[in-house]
Amino acid sequence: MASTSDFRNGMILVMEGDFFRLIEFLHVKPGKGGAFVRTKLKNVRTGSVIDRTFRAGEKVTEARLERTEFQYLYSDGSAYHFMNTRSFEQMSLPAEQVEAEKGYLKENLKVVMLMQGEEPIFLELPTFVELSISATDPGVRGDTASGGSKPATLETGLVIQVPLFLEVGDAVKVDTRTGEYVERVT
Repeated sequence: MASTSDFRNGMILVMEGDFFRLIEFLHVKPGKGGAFVRTKLKNVRTGSVIDRTFRAGEKVTEARLERTEFQYLYSDGSAYHFMNTRSFEQMSLPAEQVEAEKGYLKENLKVVMLMQGEEPIFLELPTFVELSISATDPGVRGDTASGGSKPATLETGLVIQVPLFLEVGDAVKVDTRTGEYVERVT
């Protein structure tokens, strides 16, 4: 059992017989009445987001999940295939379960799967991934490194905003938590 004071982003809670990932939380201390914690929780199976308020100090059930390292192999359109890096067993996840992470999955990428027994609950990506730009508009003469930004399509199909000086073929580092450009990789 955990308390609301133990909340941290990414924490997995068990509520109503299902798993919810804590997306964000805010401790509120009104002038009148008791303190409370306002949260935004995402159901890891369905992807639906709910708002929930807890009284300060209220006990919640934190999921006890095993962290197992997997390597992403490939996607066949309907499922994503991973290999356990210790036992070399392969596991497939339906495309719906990987919907939010698919833009960051590149072949041979190491990921962490949160498992309950043999059932995968949540796919945890590395904080940063390196992807190459497959399509973007050309930069205009006079653009500088501190200038504006333009949309770029990465090799996985993900579209992000990048600085104007980047071109097709450049490799960039992307933050998987926010989906934002971090830096060019040389």
